[in-house]
Amino acid sequence: MNIVIMGSPGSGKSTQAELLAEELGLQRLSTGGVCRQLRREDSELGRRVRAVYDKGELVSDQEMLQLLNWALAKPAYQGGFILDGYPRNLWQVENAPRAFDRVIYLAVSDEEGLKRLLGRAEKAGRADDTPEVIADRLEIYHGETEPVLDYYRRQGILEEVDGERSVADIFEDILSRLEGQK
Repeated sequence: MNIVIMGSPGSGKSTQAELLAEELGLQRLSTGGVCRQLRREDSELGRRVRAVYDKGELVSDQEMLQLLNWALAKPAYQGGFILDGYPRNLWQVENAPRAFDRVIYLAVSDEEGLKRLLGRAEKAGRADDTPEVIADRLEIYHGETEPVLDYYRRQGILEEVDGERSVADIFEDILSRLEGQK
């Protein structure tokens, strides 16, 4: 089973993706995690990713697709996966390297996402969690990613989940929606 977790910045995508991967025995692939790892590398790609992230921008569609193709070619992902952070626009939907069985959308207000991200910045020291960068990321999300939700809704594979509850309640809700699809 190939599952995508979507939501605005601060919606809890990574948390739910980790829980689902463990529960379902699937590999998790976080495009944001891959990019953050690359930022720390002193390579050409690492420097490009670092420059993009430090400005609060997103890695280009073509580079993201290359990273995703590279990762999904690994044997660990052949039996299914939980994908977090992709696709973020319709071009990426049209060029996705694999079909998705389910898309889980964690619905969270901008205010809640901002509160969560600022809290994360205090705890984890994430340089890309400043009010200005978060505002830019939310604007991009609303303009580019929300149309992706409509696409998957029309495909009949989107599950919209209230993401402003406890982690445990959200997780149980997602599992109940996936029941019988394993």
